[in-house]
Amino acid sequence: MSAVDYDKALFYMNRGEWDNLLILMVRTKDDFLSKKIEQFLHACNFSRDYSVIENKAYHLLTYVDHALSSVPSSASVYG
Repeated sequence: MSAVDYDKALFYMNRGEWDNLLILMVRTKDDFLSKKIEQFLHACNFSRDYSVIENKAYHLLTYVDHALSSVPSSASVYG
């Protein structure tokens, strides 16, 4: 997997660019990343309980952190 998708996910979450996050969800080849983004966006749009949104955001960030740590440094954008 490319580290670019994970970097984009972090960037879009940080800036609140939900439309771009949705586009990333559709275009990425990482099924787990796509599912985590889907769950987060669903919680943002339909949940009235902030703890659910916070939980989904935490799960997405945890997955992105794990995925970035497992990408070889030679394939990294910055390495």
